[in-house]
Amino acid sequence: MALGDSYTIGTGASDDAHNFPSIVSGLLSKATGTRVELTNPAVNGFTTLDLIAKELPFIEGIKPELVTVLIGVNDLVQNRSVDEYKASLTQIYDRIRGLALEDGRVAAISIPNWSVVPAATQFGEPQFIRAVTNAFNAAAKREALERGFTWVDITWVSTYRLGSPGWIATDQLHPGDPQYAAWAETIWDNVRDSWARAAKRLSA
Repeated sequence: MALGDSYTIGTGASDDAHNFPSIVSGLLSKATGTRVELTNPAVNGFTTLDLIAKELPFIEGIKPELVTVLIGVNDLVQNRSVDEYKASLTQIYDRIRGLALEDGRVAAISIPNWSVVPAATQFGEPQFIRAVTNAFNAAAKREALERGFTWVDITWVSTYRLGSPGWIATDQLHPGDPQYAAWAETIWDNVRDSWARAAKRLSA
């Protein structure tokens, strides 16, 4: 299950097959020879509060075996403080931890560095955006690691091919296909072993 906002649903990608949850699911299926069923209830514009209200209920019905969560950029856009973000994020993390999944089955993913995209200036000064993004990520990392989640840092990945064709979508705000693919590669590198073991065990 992939929980999140526009970055998880893949806004800016050419189609759903190019969002990172779909790519990672495909890599997992290929690596293990098992069928992987992806549930992606993410919605463009969602904050942590929206995720709590609209996405967490899916957990109760589906009881996923593998989870990713990437959320927070819209909290920043709505001027929520780091403490406010942390308070609602810990609710999300605690609900996920309530699934009692083995360590390594939950991947908490950092917010990318979106301060460098052309449309970022609509939301504030790039230096401010970068500073608050870093503060949100620091809080998320601490809470994730305390719960035994795998922390995946895609923040540095989001800029390393900046300026290359298609890296940023035509909306000048979201990632394009190549950037989503780079995120997926980094996420897969971090979860490959634990997720492959889990998938094989579940299919046995």
